[in-house]
Amino acid sequence: MRSQPSHRKLRAAAVVCAAVAVAGPAPAAAWAAPAPAPAAPSPDPFDGLTPSQIADRSVDATRSADSLRMTGKVVTEGQELDVDFAVDDRGACEGRIGVDDGSAELRRLDDVTYMKGDEAFWRTSMTSQGVPENQIAPVIELVKGRWLKIAPGQAGSADLGEVCDLDSLLDGLGGDREDREGLTRGPDREVDGTPVATLVKEETDETTTVSVAQEGKPYIRQVVRTGGDEPGTMTLSDFDRPVEVTAPPADETVDLSRLDPGAPA
Repeated sequence: MRSQPSHRKLRAAAVVCAAVAVAGPAPAAAWAAPAPAPAAPSPDPFDGLTPSQIADRSVDATRSADSLRMTGKVVTEGQELDVDFAVDDRGACEGRIGVDDGSAELRRLDDVTYMKGDEAFWRTSMTSQGVPENQIAPVIELVKGRWLKIAPGQAGSADLGEVCDLDSLLDGLGGDREDREGLTRGPDREVDGTPVATLVKEETDETTTVSVAQEGKPYIRQVVRTGGDEPGTMTLSDFDRPVEVTAPPADETVDLSRLDPGAPA
């Protein structure tokens, strides 16, 4: 089976997105905790509940959201990922993905994905997949300053579609109830001005901290991890707000088929 640079590049971009999706809002599988800021509301909406019961409520609330925004930085497989994107339950999403020194904008609507990356992003993505330099340079030249258009059925479309599928993002959230065992309640604090309760899980070489909103619905507002191989911080916000996405102008796009004539249309 032949190996095309466009296929490898799209898989690499998908891996970047998927790493964020998997790490994203899981209540016991994520990232590094910022310093707590005391902001205890009164009365405590979780008074009398165990940490596991608070986690149950937060999982149910977050899974019920029609849309949300994810922002933060994580380390996965030795690469630093910087993400900021919004997604809704209609499959629309837009935002930015950074990997090492590069970054790319992402838009998806009507099952069509658009990606506009800088040279560092494409080079990092392709190099990580072992694409030779003599194949990388022509691709970068073709997509420079333009949006790569990936239609349904083309390479990478399904993987990137999952990144912009809210149900897929939240599928694993709370699926394993064993992840909620051993939680303790930490000090109350604030996330972006919202009072939150914190749930803490201590493991051998890492500490996971989950912040749950104490005002309105008990959404998960932040999942963080210190220690371990994949530290970082991810914050969730803009729950149930419309995600408005506009397709780039046609003269600013290049179809994936230009990179790989063999890709299905």
